[in-house]
Amino acid sequence: MMKNLLLLGMLIIAAGVAAQQKPVPSGVYHVADAPVVKSGDRESRKFAEGSTAELSYFRVHSSTQYKGAAPKPPHAQTDIEELIFVTEGTMKFTMGDKSQVLKKGSIVLVPPHTMQATENAGDGPLTYYVLMFRSNKPMDLERCAKAGGPVMLSADSLKYVPSAKGGGIKYFDRPTAMSEKLEMHITELKGRGPSHDPHTHVDTELILMLEGECEESINGKTYRGTAGDFFLMNSNELHGITNIQDKPCRYLAIRWK
Repeated sequence: MMKNLLLLGMLIIAAGVAAQQKPVPSGVYHVADAPVVKSGDRESRKFAEGSTAELSYFRVHSSTQYKGAAPKPPHAQTDIEELIFVTEGTMKFTMGDKSQVLKKGSIVLVPPHTMQATENAGDGPLTYYVLMFRSNKPMDLERCAKAGGPVMLSADSLKYVPSAKGGGIKYFDRPTAMSEKLEMHITELKGRGPSHDPHTHVDTELILMLEGECEESINGKTYRGTAGDFFLMNSNELHGITNIQDKPCRYLAIRWK
């Protein structure tokens, strides 16, 4: 009996260790390298899955719904938050009892326990990137509610602010249920050259390329990315991004801690 209990305990411990996510390495993740999984009227690509310094679970994937795709039933995540960014087409997103039509460049933040449903509301394909994450720390739904709760931001409602090198769009900078701080913005560089000097920060950062071609230096290594690719810079790593063409580039930057 005692031997059986010991064996059971060892199996439970082993299962827990196996369930732990491996850290996602810094670098570039190319859309062309992500396997395509097709299912009826839609397809998906998984880029990365694992953990970061702040997150016990971290996953990035893209989804495409073909024209006329049947919407799936509404669902909610138990202990995962989602950040959704529309890169192509027109999305009708329903969160709780509210629905909104969102075009390219729009974003959605879905806290845990929030019912959600996505529908292709356009005349062509709908493509969006999804960042799913669970904090190392307990989720804080009250903190999220005080900061504004769920978010649906239409690209049409956002303001482009010019700068010396190009311009940018700010989405938000706030706490969420799974992050003490989640910030995102778009940067546009009109011509060749760096966005800023190489730097470090405690936040982990993801940069999704939207247009053009850039190089990202991370801890002395250089990576190249184009539209659909993304760079990941883990906490406190020296990094800097540069437009390598004599034409505009645009990218979405997301930072969390």
